[in-house]
Amino acid sequence: MKLQAHGIETDLPPGWEGRIALRNPPTGHTRALGTTGEVPNPVVHLANFALPEDRGDFGSGAVDLMGEQHVLVVLFEYGPECAGTALFRRKGIPTKLTPSMFSGSALQRTLPDQAGCQVFFTAAGRAFCCYAVLGRQAAAARVLPQANATLAATKIGPR
Repeated sequence: MKLQAHGIETDLPPGWEGRIALRNPPTGHTRALGTTGEVPNPVVHLANFALPEDRGDFGSGAVDLMGEQHVLVVLFEYGPECAGTALFRRKGIPTKLTPSMFSGSALQRTLPDQAGCQVFFTAAGRAFCCYAVLGRQAAAARVLPQANATLAATKIGPR
């Protein structure tokens, strides 16, 4: 299945689901010069299980449904001021996630046996975090090849 929106496209393998959507800006947020809100940036959710419609930017709501063989990949875009900075110095989408990159301490919310990793990068002048969650850390060697293939099939262009 092909997904395409906001300068991001991917071709999902069978059994995978995905969504590309604009994040909801925080309510009541005011910038220093008095303008309200922020420019909403895209967030991408890719998973080898059914994604719930109601989920947070980093997968809250989805991670609660994960089984042992499940993996969730989030591509979270930050503002253009972040592109190319020290944190986002890595170039291109990470496509070689390894079991050693995952830890329970990297999760947004700790759940038993789950593990996560974060890789920050810049692609097409855009700053992203690739946040991945394993349903069970012990299954990493089995589920990461398909996650890496899905990331390799994902392209980011200018907005």
